[in-house]
Amino acid sequence: MEAKHVIDIKNKRAEHEYYLLESFTAGLVLAGTEIKSIRDGKANINDAYCAFLGNELFVRQMHISEYRFGGFINHQSKRDRKLLLTRRELRKLQNKVKERGFTIVPTLLYIDERGYAKLDISLARGKKTYDKREAIKEKEVKRDIQRHIRF
Repeated sequence: MEAKHVIDIKNKRAEHEYYLLESFTAGLVLAGTEIKSIRDGKANINDAYCAFLGNELFVRQMHISEYRFGGFINHQSKRDRKLLLTRRELRKLQNKVKERGFTIVPTLLYIDERGYAKLDISLARGKKTYDKREAIKEKEVKRDIQRHIRF
């Protein structure tokens, strides 16, 4: 039985924009005020993406609001944050991203049972416009079926 996460910040746009092929769970290197803001639910990963700088993976454009009690020691809201993965996972992702059409997108930010912030990332391939329209149609059909079953 999996423990329910208290903080779940999802990237709903990722499923719409990309085919999510393979998922990984990464730790984050955060400042003290950043983890406090995440625990308050003040983060947004909709515009975020992952990129390699050297042999290290960073999440970029992830917005974590400044902590309201932070004062002058507050963090920058959109700085690059290092992701913690095993060397094998990093090598695998780096080789895939070099191929044309692959990218790494964050899908879920949560606090685990030990109190650490974790980021689920996925190796993804972009969808074409007609694929996105087809996915929307499938969702609408499922929704209509669910409505008719209830009544």
